[in-house]
Amino acid sequence: MKGSRVNLKDAFEKVTFLEDRTPEHSLNGEGEDAFATLADYRDGGVFIAHYEGKSEWERHPGDELVHVLEGQTTIFLLNGEEETPISLSAGELVVVPENVWHRFDTPSGVKVMTVTPQPTEHSIERPDN
Repeated sequence: MKGSRVNLKDAFEKVTFLEDRTPEHSLNGEGEDAFATLADYRDGGVFIAHYEGKSEWERHPGDELVHVLEGQTTIFLLNGEEETPISLSAGELVVVPENVWHRFDTPSGVKVMTVTPQPTEHSIERPDN
């Protein structure tokens, strides 16, 4: 897909809405149709997702850009023992620093685009830093 135009509206028509996402979804492969890779980028990719619910904890070996296209979500960054919430609405973005554990809490649904380095580490339980 590098060097090709991507239409986000068309891309979101190809994903399905994942209701009641739980941290366990990433481990058992459920809900994969709610996520799509739009393009490779550097050491990762450009991704989209459409869901509601709570994600597992994750972290990446580089900074991750998270852009909310529709809806709202709260990203919790784990700084030592403290969880720092960052609420995002449509049109807002945040750069999650490299190697910072974070999770998403999305009670009403969100369409999000991320630029995410790989590999991604996942944890169901809150990690010890």
